[in-house]
Amino acid sequence: MKRMADHPPRRILITGAHGFLGHHIVPVIRREFPSEVICPTRQDYDLLAPGAADRLLRDTQPDLVIHLAAKSGGILDNRARPAEYFYENLMMNTAVFHAAWCAGVRKLVTLMGGCSYPADAPSPIREATMWDGFPQPESAPYALAKRMLLVQSAAYRAQYGFSSVVLIPGNVYGEWDNFRLSQAHVIPALIRRFVEAVEQGSPEVIVLGTGRPRRDFVYAGDVAALLPWFIRHYDSSEPINLSTGRATSIRELAELLARLTGFTGRIRWDASQPDGQLEKIFSTERLKQLGLSCSTPLEEGLQRTIDWFRAARREGTVRL
Repeated sequence: MKRMADHPPRRILITGAHGFLGHHIVPVIRREFPSEVICPTRQDYDLLAPGAADRLLRDTQPDLVIHLAAKSGGILDNRARPAEYFYENLMMNTAVFHAAWCAGVRKLVTLMGGCSYPADAPSPIREATMWDGFPQPESAPYALAKRMLLVQSAAYRAQYGFSSVVLIPGNVYGEWDNFRLSQAHVIPALIRRFVEAVEQGSPEVIVLGTGRPRRDFVYAGDVAALLPWFIRHYDSSEPINLSTGRATSIRELAELLARLTGFTGRIRWDASQPDGQLEKIFSTERLKQLGLSCSTPLEEGLQRTIDWFRAARREGTVRL
């Protein structure tokens, strides 16, 4: 098989190109590869419809598939709609993967969530611990559907020699995220709460949980910047964590966001709401061995996201 580093793809298909990570990844791919980049919408091809993935691959005939299409959301939405998170992700991933192999695609690159790791995996979480236990219960249906990407990648490589790569970003944040409070992850949810509190002159902001959990936040732009390297040079079904390896507690995060947004009121913690896994920091040992890193400082990435959110809300281009 011709290596992507020596023979760039003629045509690249990106599913989920119009989503959160897609907005960061598509410009990088266009800049890095002299290829036709195809970015269909769900209206063009609903990947949950029978035969849609096969039809998409037949119509576009790509050399490379970057599979980003997913149903994703925060802990509250995962808890409210576990069946949807399981079914939609499992079906989309399985169908796109199989259709790509059937269509003779040279390589497929996809992403899965760090929530797929076992709930009791010791931090920093190494890639080798993926199968050592069950994920956090609140997001387990989504997490296990995503975990199957590793099984499919290894199986299709073993039987068919199909080249695929599964990458595991940490807790990703950045511009174009989902800021709907019922679905948002912690950073977009807190940014929205603090920005609106400043505008409304609210004396306090309620933050769910105790503030004790520690997370490893990674800027979406850093994840996007790493993809070309993995497309060109990495060919293994062994996953790689893409994160910073740095721990930030939710309490520290809330205090930092209050400062960056100009909120001077009280932060009240609602300990009746779930914290989720208390410690989730990702090992970056494998990433560093490849000479790679995610280097954007948290404060810098948060400020970019806050600035974007304020501008996008004025322009009506943010999901609320």
